[in-house]
Amino acid sequence: MTVDLLLGLQWGDEGKGKIVDVLTSKYDIIARFQGGPNAGHTLEFDGIKHVLRTIPSGIFHENNINIIGNGVVIDPVVFKSEIDGLA
Repeated sequence: MTVDLLLGLQWGDEGKGKIVDVLTSKYDIIARFQGGPNAGHTLEFDGIKHVLRTIPSGIFHENNINIIGNGVVIDPVVFKSEIDGLA
C-alpha cells in the first residue's frame, strides 16, 4: 500500500486544505492525524462554500473514508457547527 502525506511546515495558511480537496478523488482514505481546529480551509462543493476547521477535506467525496485520528484536538462547539453546516 502506498501512503502519501501532505504536511504543512509553515505557520498555517498554506493552502493544504485546497490541495487535499483536489487530490482526494484519487485516494480511498483521507485522515487528519494531529492538531486542533484551525483558521479553516475554504472549499467549494456543488456551488456551496464550506469552511472546515476539523473535518477532513475529503468529506465531500462519497467514496472516501475520512478519519479524524486520536491526535486531533476536538472543540465540541466548533465540531458541531461544522457538522450542522454539512447537513
